[in-house]
This record gives sequence, C-alpha cells and structure tokens, in this order.
Amino acid sequence: MQEQHHIKLPEGSIEKSTTTLNLGPTHPATHGVFQNILELDGERIVSAEQTIGYIHRAFEKIAERRPLYQITPLTDRLNYCSSPINNMGWHLTCEKLLNVKTPKRVDYLRIIIMELARISDHLVCNSVVGVDSGAYTGFLYVMQYRELIYEIYEEVCGSRLTTNMGRIGGFERNFSNAAFEKLDRFLAEYPDVLKEFENLFNRNRIFMDRTMGTGGIGPERALNYGFTGPNLRAAGVDYDVRIHTPYSSYEDFDFNIPVGKTGDNYDRFLVRNQEMWESLKIIEQAYRKVKAFKGAEAEVFHADAPEYFLPPKDDVYTKMEALIWHFKIVMGEIEIPPGEVYQSVEGANGELGFYFISDGGRAPYRLHFRRPCFVYYQAYSELTKGSMLSDAVLTMSSLNLIAGEMDA
Repeated sequence: MQEQHHIKLPEGSIEKSTTTLNLGPTHPATHGVFQNILELDGERIVSAEQTIGYIHRAFEKIAERRPLYQITPLTDRLNYCSSPINNMGWHLTCEKLLNVKTPKRVDYLRIIIMELARISDHLVCNSVVGVDSGAYTGFLYVMQYRELIYEIYEEVCGSRLTTNMGRIGGFERNFSNAAFEKLDRFLAEYPDVLKEFENLFNRNRIFMDRTMGTGGIGPERALNYGFTGPNLRAAGVDYDVRIHTPYSSYEDFDFNIPVGKTGDNYDRFLVRNQEMWESLKIIEQAYRKVKAFKGAEAEVFHADAPEYFLPPKDDVYTKMEALIWHFKIVMGEIEIPPGEVYQSVEGANGELGFYFISDGGRAPYRLHFRRPCFVYYQAYSELTKGSMLSDAVLTMSSLNLIAGEMDA
C-alpha cells in the first residue's frame, strides 16, 4: 500500500512529498510475517515503524499449562533455523532447577549438536544476505551442507527442522555410528566449501558496496538496546555467553570470539563467517573428547535422573515399575521443586534465556523466553533511517530476524 503525503515547507520553498510504503507482512523480501511501515522520500527512508504480532502464538502462556517435556517442542518453534540450541537451553534450565548434573560425555555431545546448529543458522543468514544483494549462487552451494547437518540430526533424533532433540539429563539415545560417519564427512568437506563461500563475497566489490556503511550501530547504542550475539560483537563488544557464563562444559574448549568494528551489515556478515570457523574448531575438539571415552563411559548418553528420564523401552514393555514411571513422566505427574532460575545459552542469534519460576506444581508457574530477535527489531527504525529502500531489506537479513523467535 502506498500513500502520498505533502510536507509543508516555509513560503517560497519547493513543496516535497513523501510516500508511505508497507514493506510486509506479505512481501517475500521480509523473510517472515512482520510489517515495516516506511516513509520514503523517493527511495530514501525518512522514518520507519516496525510491527509484530502477525503469528503471535502465546508460547509462554501455553508452557505454563504444560509439563516440562511437553514444552520442548514449543522451543523448537522459536528460532527454527537452529532449534537444537533452543532445546538444549530449555533442558539446561530444567536441570538447573531440578539439580540434575550431566556427565561430561553428554556435555560434549550437546556441544557438537549446538555448534552444528550455529553453523546451520549462520550459513542460512549469510547466504540470504547474499541473495538480497543479488548473488544467488552462494545460497544454493552452502544449502547442501545445511542438508547434511539435518541428516546428522535425523540420525540422532529422527527429526530435521523442529527437532525436539534431547531430554532432561541428556539424549533420548546414544549417537549411532551413522551419525558419527556423517559428522566425519561434514568436518572433512565443509571447510573447503566455507572458504569458497568467503571467496565469493568477502572481497566482492558489488557486495561490499551494498553492505559496507549500511545498517550500522555503535557499541553504546547496541548495548543500550540489549543487543547480544553476532550483532553485538560486530559492533565491537566482546561478549559471548559461552565465555562469560559457561555452560555444558564450554570452559573445556579453546576458541576465539570474532569481533567487528563498525556494526554494519558487512561486519555482521564477516563475524558470522568467522564464527562458523570457530564452531568447526569446537566441534573437532568435542569430537576428540567424545572418542576418548572407552568402555562403559562410551555408552553414557544421559544423567542418572530416573525421576525425569524416560526408562528404556524394553523395560517399559516388560516391567510394571518402568511402565508406571514412563506414564508419570510423559503425563507430567511428577511435581517440580519450587524455585526461581534463569539459564541462558549463546544462541545462533544471541543470548537465548529462559526465566523459570516454579511454585512446586507440575508445570511452570511463570515462564519467560528471552528472544534475541525481539530485542534487535526494536532498533530497526534507527538502523534504516536515512538509508535506501534496498538497504532496509539487507539490514533486516543481516540482523537475522526470525519471525518465530521474535513473535513467540
């Protein structure tokens, strides 16, 4: 929808008019169901007003009526480009409240999955930034390796996009040999693919002209808005939850935190590329640690927490006690201890947090999801003001705004 508006200027001045343009919620360039009401002077943005709520699903309120295990599939539908990180973050929150201690092998397996999810998310984001600047080849090329990551997910849990992966205390089952074989293939092939992807874009004159100096934000403004993750680090702030508040044994790993300078679309692109290299380093370290376990330790895939971990299926079919516990866990008939916890993880988009208050019932009394996209979108008006209409689409992509996470 477009509307013409006339700007009244002092007498003797030339009258100018602006146009109001609805960018979304149905425009394919918005990559999601949200609306931006832009006021344009020609193709330059005078002001922008962002609107959300088109797919609001009331996840937090739904979760307050569900037992813990039935909340995991809700977290999948936040950032569905890296849903295992959401799953692991939720399970870590539950384990913090329930005082469940996970074995090291479980921690390392979780790290492999979370870093694969980070790579999957970043390659989608950066390849879409390429598409929005007019380059489609990179998107098609790296998407093959997103598929390979999803094949690893399938071997672990049977799902691909919304994975419902893991359980409180660990995983539903041990990783199969096929999962490790596919992981071997990914680690062998993806570095060359990522290098070629960087060669396509990093010094590409057209891409640099489209992204450098657009959508920029300084460190102070980014912190004031509450930025985290790659968008904050691209602005020059060295903050990463994995380093500052380690979880799942991240303190056992050696990796660097890429930091930019300008906070513009180009720096965000570079930071995400570099983070994929760091994720590969972390996965390789974690994989070596997993392979170092021998004997019975090599079969451990969950914590010793029978009150919250489903008994083996063979026992459920043959033993009354196991059948009873299976029913009680699935149906949420185990009361949660009272308490108040906050657990955050370094999601692919930034700090993903779960604030959980329990009053001792069978479901959370209150539950809040800290979704990084919701924070970033507040700054969209400021980031696009004065820029061109085409820059607005690139900025949206490089912030990696996922409607499901923003609009939960």
